[in-house]
Formats: sequence, structure tokens, C-alpha cells
Amino acid sequence: MKGIAASLPALVSILLVAGCASSENQRRGEGLAVNTMTCGQADIGLDYHEDRSGLTITFGSDKMVLKQKESASGARFVDPDNDDTQFWNKGDTATLTIDGQALPLCLVPGAVEKPFIARGNEPFWRAVLEPGQLVVEQMGKEPLALRYEVVESGATGRTFEADGDGVRVSLKTASQLCRDSMTGMPYPQQVRLAINGEELHGCGGNPERLLRGTEWVVEDIGGRGIIDSSRVTLNFLAEQRVAGRASCNQFSGGWTLTGEELGFTRMASTRKACAPALMNQEDRFLSLLGEVRRFDIGRHGELLLVTEDGRQIRAFQSTD
Repeated sequence: MKGIAASLPALVSILLVAGCASSENQRRGEGLAVNTMTCGQADIGLDYHEDRSGLTITFGSDKMVLKQKESASGARFVDPDNDDTQFWNKGDTATLTIDGQALPLCLVPGAVEKPFIARGNEPFWRAVLEPGQLVVEQMGKEPLALRYEVVESGATGRTFEADGDGVRVSLKTASQLCRDSMTGMPYPQQVRLAINGEELHGCGGNPERLLRGTEWVVEDIGGRGIIDSSRVTLNFLAEQRVAGRASCNQFSGGWTLTGEELGFTRMASTRKACAPALMNQEDRFLSLLGEVRRFDIGRHGELLLVTEDGRQIRAFQSTD
């Protein structure tokens, strides 16, 4: 299963929640036409029951059946046996929680979360898309704040346009991996900004969406592979927590992501004893994890955690 993974037993396994619309809209089933969403790296399938009384959510081969509940806004569906598992939809977005653990904001194909921040270099520019307003900043110029409208909406991106005070702005997003030309930081969207016809290119969105929503299974530690039949995993969780299996023991700790770097705190772990080879691999993994300074996404979708001297931890999304 591509997707949501548990870390420590105490930290739960999979997750589901979402956003908003009126009770009248719920009864009419408005805003529920989409059948797929992405929650960070997690792709989910949505099958609304014919009478709109329930919803089946699919993660890979796993299914969850939720029942609709009244809400002041949006369409809210809850696990009848667990109120901490729910999906709450509003327009292009939804929140998904499982056992109280929240996934990244879920988006319909091509949508962006707001505020959506895009940036580019040479020359520097920055654009912030908020509900109802687009703010554009350029080096040596006064910021522009304009109302915008969505002029194109598709499964791969959006086009927003705004004009005022003799300025016409177009912001086009595409759901495709982008790397900042100065820092190398990967972003989930490629962006094209046009100001009175002059085009600028850059990246946008939250890099966290490339890390979260899936369990990463490690296949290589510092170029030395891993022991056959052993398992090393990472899960980037909400509130900057990370957890997984280090080979023999479960581990947990924190992670931080800035505009230029990814780093990890010192990890705590259980204290089970295993074969010496597994314990050595575990020590190598946790030691190298502590030296990570950045990340990238490889050509096959793999996660690359990179140290300052170029050593890597390579991991792929779990298919379990």
C-alpha cells in the first residue's frame, strides 16, 4: 500500500480527516464529485455511497467505510466505531484523520493549499496566494496586492489571473517536482509568473508534502545496502515528529525543515537486543540520520536523505 504508515505502536497506524460545506449542500451532495485526492504523498480513493449516507475511502488495497455526520459546514464522515477517524471535505480540500493522527491537507488533483507560496531567483520574486488576494513581491519594487480569479482548473494545475493599477498578473501552477535554483530544495509545484507579459519561473507549495503521508522503506544506508529480510522505515508525522523501525528497535524523534535544510533531532528507541549484524546496521542508520542536512526526490520517486559530505539514505514508499 502506498501510504500511511504507522511508526511506533503508540503513534498509531493510518489516518483520515477533512474540511467543510453547509448542511443543505450535504443533503444535495454538492461538492462531492471528486473520487481521488492527494494528502501529501498519500493517494486516496473516494467512493460516495449512492444515498450520500456514507463514504468508502481506499488506500491501496485497504478500505475504510465511514458514515456521514451533521456538521455546521462541509461534508463530514466519521468511523461509526471511532470518532477519532474522520474525513471532512470543503471544496478542493479535505482534512483526513485516523485514530487522531492527521495527514497533510488533502487536495483534489491540480489544487493548491492556501496560503500558497511561490518563489524564484535571478531576479528574485515571491508570490503569496491567499483566499481572495494575490501578493507579488519583486526586488526593488513595491509589493502588489490584487484580487484574483481562477481562469483555468485542471487535474495537473491551476491558472490564476489578477489586474489593477495598470498591472496584469498571471500565476500558473503545475503539479510537478521543482527544485529551487539557489538551494536545491525540492518543491511539489512548478510555477510560472507573468507580470504584464514578462515571464518568471520558480517553485511553489510546501516541501513537507513531499515527505509526509507515506511510510518510507529504506533500501540503502550510506552506499552499503541493507541486510536481506531486514526492515528499516521512516514516517514523517504531524507536529514535526518522525518515527519508524531502525532494524531491530522502534525509534522516534523530531525533524525540522527550513528553506534550505532538513534535520533530525536525537532519536529515542526501544531497547530490544538482536543479532549483532542487525544492531550494527541500526547504529549506522541512526548515526547517519543524525547527519542529514537536506533531502531530494529521485527520478523513480525515491526519498534521498543527504548528509553534508554527500552520503545518503535511500528509501522508497511502502507497498505493504
